Amino acid sequence: MQIRRVLAATSAAVIAATGLVACSSDSSDSASGDSESAEQDGPIRVGTTDAAKKAWAALEEQAEAAGLDIEIENFADYSTPNQALEQGQLDTNNFQHLKFLAEYNVGNDSDLTPIVATEIIPLALFWKDHDSLDGIEGESIAIPNDPSNQGRAINVLVQADLITLKEEGLVTPTPADIDTEASKVQITPVDAAQTPSAYGEGTPAIINNSFLDRAGIDPNLAVFQDDPNSPEAEPYINAFVVRAEDADNETIKKLAELWHSPEVQAAVDEDAKGTSVQVERTQEELQEILDRLEEAERNS
Repeated sequence: MQIRRVLAATSAAVIAATGLVACSSDSSDSASGDSESAEQDGPIRVGTTDAAKKAWAALEEQAEAAGLDIEIENFADYSTPNQALEQGQLDTNNFQHLKFLAEYNVGNDSDLTPIVATEIIPLALFWKDHDSLDGIEGESIAIPNDPSNQGRAINVLVQADLITLKEEGLVTPTPADIDTEASKVQITPVDAAQTPSAYGEGTPAIINNSFLDRAGIDPNLAVFQDDPNSPEAEPYINAFVVRAEDADNETIKKLAELWHSPEVQAAVDEDAKGTSVQVERTQEELQEILDRLEEAERNS
């Protein structure tokens, strides 16, 4: 089996310039023609944003043992893996949670669909030199300012009983939804990449796992994290995603299900330093969650 890692472009404009868009038609036709077959014409092309992690090397090994030929393409941003999948340059990707996918589908009139769940990474609150929430009342907490992570961060603070919303059960609350008089803390939305800096300066901060790793912050130092088993966590289930016409492609499913093999899970646990929570949901359950999120996104 040949396994190739390809450094993908960092923007849609560069994709067009390097010819990915130009050849998308033939690739899409080919994928559509074979979508319901157990056979795969050529290697399974998988997109991700973290191909350097040990889990991907473990997946490659398991794929080879299963007789699957795969090609991993690594993207340096979060927008192009879905574009490349939609254009036929990938057969599947694994980098996003269902909330992100719903926002992409609604915003781009797309119908990308999840086939196999992988994990939930809890979102956590960090406070330098503290090991509990004791004394945090009155503090201003730095949270990511992008809509998806901002909403989840606010809900983390709701679960921690630090913030009260004007209306319960909001999937993606905004600062305007916070009942400031009833809340115990304030929030300061900042660029997600700046949350580790805020933490380093002594400000309590909610930090996405990918930025923890880059900043060398131990995820086990969190003073609070959301409950990955709660219904509120369902939007943040990560999954392998395909084009709608490949929803029944058994070869791609076979590859995606290898993510749950003991060998890959051991590597995932090492990569995430024990913070990854394995999720197993049926394809139908994933689609139901996605449908709800897309409906909420359209009505927002």
